[in-house]
Amino acid sequence: MGTSTAYGGPGGGTPLVPSWLGGAGEGVPPAPVPTDGSPNGEEAASPHPTALPAPPNRPAIPAAADPSRFSGARNSFTRFAGSGGGDRVNLGRAVSRYVSTSSGGARQAAQRMGASRGAGARLLGFLADSQVRGVREALRSLNLEALAGRPIAEIFVGLADYICPGAGTVDEGIAREAYIETIIELTTEGLTDLSTFTPDQMQTVFELYATHAIEARICNDIGIKAVTMPADAQAAHRVEAQLRDFIRGGVSDALSKAREATPNLTPARIQSFVDTVYESAFAILQALGDAETNQ
Repeated sequence: MGTSTAYGGPGGGTPLVPSWLGGAGEGVPPAPVPTDGSPNGEEAASPHPTALPAPPNRPAIPAAADPSRFSGARNSFTRFAGSGGGDRVNLGRAVSRYVSTSSGGARQAAQRMGASRGAGARLLGFLADSQVRGVREALRSLNLEALAGRPIAEIFVGLADYICPGAGTVDEGIAREAYIETIIELTTEGLTDLSTFTPDQMQTVFELYATHAIEARICNDIGIKAVTMPADAQAAHRVEAQLRDFIRGGVSDALSKAREATPNLTPARIQSFVDTVYESAFAILQALGDAETNQ
């Protein structure tokens, strides 16, 4: 859970306006003035001086986020972990607070899943292509035809760099971590033959991926490493399993709603479909968390 490490931010002493921008004539050397070849390098006055270009229209710098916005979710999750997985109220409260307070709502929470949304769309696109044209042709289009006929885990490992390109940022690391966790779970879900996948099995693969991605994002954001997990291994496992099952329930409901709204998933609709699932999943998770709290 939450193996990625968040960036700690720059150290102190960094000015809001860099010194190299300078003020009016402060710290900025004068620009060279071309001459017209007159003696002593003097320049004749131009009857029509050239107007200075208008400054570029740059977007306003967004306000800094509240550094304590994750504390409420973290405190609730700490109490949930301390219960060994039995305190469903604080599990729901932790997830609800993460969506509503820490992230600013379901849409903003989904926007934080940038790399995972892209990876999810590529994964779903490959699965859909495999159903339409066959696994060999789908792999051939990615120059991976040599993987045709291999066990499903080998195929998915071979697709890793296509599904999750790059792992240099926390966001990209979360996307890749979720994909690896999905590969591990394929056989436990009975998903062994990609060539015979049904639409429901496609949904299961994407459901696994989105669940792991959201779990990793939440754990990274609230700083799960700072939470004291139970010393008992079984209790710690229950904590992880309860969180994952809670998230998967929200993702499953979001997928079902999205499939009803978009029964025919064309390549042009895949990215918007995935974006909708993530936003809907966070909204459902907030509602489920509130329901646990109000029981």
